[in-house]
Amino acid sequence: MLILRLKWLAWREEASKKAKIEFGLPLKVIRRITSDGQTDSNSHVSGYSIVEADSKDDVLKLLETHPQLKMSGASIDVLEMLPMPGL
Repeated sequence: MLILRLKWLAWREEASKKAKIEFGLPLKVIRRITSDGQTDSNSHVSGYSIVEADSKDDVLKLLETHPQLKMSGASIDVLEMLPMPGL
């Protein structure tokens, strides 16, 4: 785990030269809440980071070298923040 953490820190250091990086935090899934009530969640999200670059392509290229992807079966979902409608 320490080796992976050091690789993440090294990636962040290098990526910060090309984009704004909010490293984020690990996440723990608690529950899923819907209009029908609460259930167990099947989410596999385990953390988040915020990356701001000149373009979407720049973000995607930067993430290709993320150490998370060296773990078997790992993935990164890339989501875009949009302005809140009506504000």
